Amino acid sequence: MKYLIAGAAGMLGHDLQTALAGRDVTALRRADLDVTDLAAVQAAVAGHDVVINASAYTQVDDAETNEDAAYAVNALGAQNLAIGAAAAGAKLVTVSTDYVFDGTATTPYPEATPRNPVSAYGRTKAEGERLAQEAHPTGTFIVRTAWLYGQHGPNFAATMLRLAASHPEVTVVTDQVGQPTWTMDLARQIVTLVDSDAPAGIYHGTNSGEGSWFDFARAVFAEAGLDASRVKPTDSSAFVRPAPRPAYSVLGHSAWDAVGLAPMRPWQDALTEAFATGALGAS
Repeated sequence: MKYLIAGAAGMLGHDLQTALAGRDVTALRRADLDVTDLAAVQAAVAGHDVVINASAYTQVDDAETNEDAAYAVNALGAQNLAIGAAAAGAKLVTVSTDYVFDGTATTPYPEATPRNPVSAYGRTKAEGERLAQEAHPTGTFIVRTAWLYGQHGPNFAATMLRLAASHPEVTVVTDQVGQPTWTMDLARQIVTLVDSDAPAGIYHGTNSGEGSWFDFARAVFAEAGLDASRVKPTDSSAFVRPAPRPAYSVLGHSAWDAVGLAPMRPWQDALTEAFATGALGAS
């Protein structure tokens, strides 16, 4: 089996390379492969059995005024990789986001929930899902994730640790709820998915359970051996941003059960291991 990772320089891309260690892997960074170039994508994908799309335009606020640029990567890039994978007879895993939903739910979003994005970033990722499935319906696996943190890129957990070193207190919102997800856990789950006989479709790749950003921040402080009471609560009105943030981003995991695979473990357990292994600057 030959695997190709697009977006290999990102936080998830790095961990996918670790999760696929010992296999025949082509890891391509943005500088190596422009996913918006169909001809280049088709040439790169040829001869591979599994293609994992970890490339993304993830600047959520910037996308509000640069939606065309975000669309090129998030929508057309996913479509191009699907076209290439279909021609090669390969499986495609394209990583998507909770932002394809409007965030107004009060219970976990099932995989079949109709898309209803409310931001430019969400719209471009939703189009990426649709276009990829349209181009390669029998071989596209959409893995939606959220609230990612890990060793190889900027993320909320790392920001909390940086602020803890320079501020006596940090203020974090309590009214946005989701699922902190370790990129190494997600990488391992993606490998489990492509190794299985599971059918193409939509799967939610988040750690289990739920919590607010405030809960996540306090857990990060506690795991780092810091006083969690230094994290103070506030609400979203204190942090007005160009792009709306979903108030509720909890994703349901029934698709895993339906194909006989275990959903990802609780986010608190993953965070503990992330610290224990040094992925967040502690060991």
